[in-house]
Amino acid sequence: MHDVKTQIYLDGASEKEILNNHNENINGYTFNPTLFKNLGIQDYLSHSKKLVKLVKGKPISLEVTGDDKHTIIKQALILSSMGENVYVKIPITLTNGQYTTDIINDLIKENVRLNITAIFTIYQIKEIIDAMSKTDSIISVFAGRLYDIGIDAKEKMSEMGNFIHKNSNCKILWASPRMSYDLFAANEVNCDIITMSMPLYKKLNLVSKDPTEYSLETVKMFFEDAKNSGYSF
Repeated sequence: MHDVKTQIYLDGASEKEILNNHNENINGYTFNPTLFKNLGIQDYLSHSKKLVKLVKGKPISLEVTGDDKHTIIKQALILSSMGENVYVKIPITLTNGQYTTDIINDLIKENVRLNITAIFTIYQIKEIIDAMSKTDSIISVFAGRLYDIGIDAKEKMSEMGNFIHKNSNCKILWASPRMSYDLFAANEVNCDIITMSMPLYKKLNLVSKDPTEYSLETVKMFFEDAKNSGYSF
């Protein structure tokens, strides 16, 4: 995969997964409140501080939990203060649908590194791009969820990526991939970053595997599972 330029960020990794996979193939890490919940995290700030130390200077995105300007800015400044490698994730809108553009503007003035998340359309990007054009902010587009609703994510990511690269210094991130092959799709349309869960990242070990061999392994798996389950006719 030496010709792949898209960087891989582990998404929602556990402490053990970070420690066991902190290598040159992993370029950064991303988290959000749902991933913290799935990991069973009770103390949001304490765990965030621990993660910043574990990633040893690699970029890490940590998300605010608030839903109003005052709270979001307060939380963003706290998260940002944890390290120069911290990108603070700000949702593109509040839960009432209002854009967070004013919040983004204020945080950029505070030199907070940003990852704008939950983006689905180029119109959302156009709403914020002027404010972010001179920064190295990350713009996270949920490609996997676009596929879920019947939209060709690769086509849209190409369109959005071209717009972002033409009009800013920001990076586009392919979020919520559904299969390991999304890495190659993201690379083909010049996405800067892709997030991958640990199970998805591990599947990259299968790249270049002989399909006939993989077919036989699959047949054997079905047979062994049937035998071990005691199924009979």
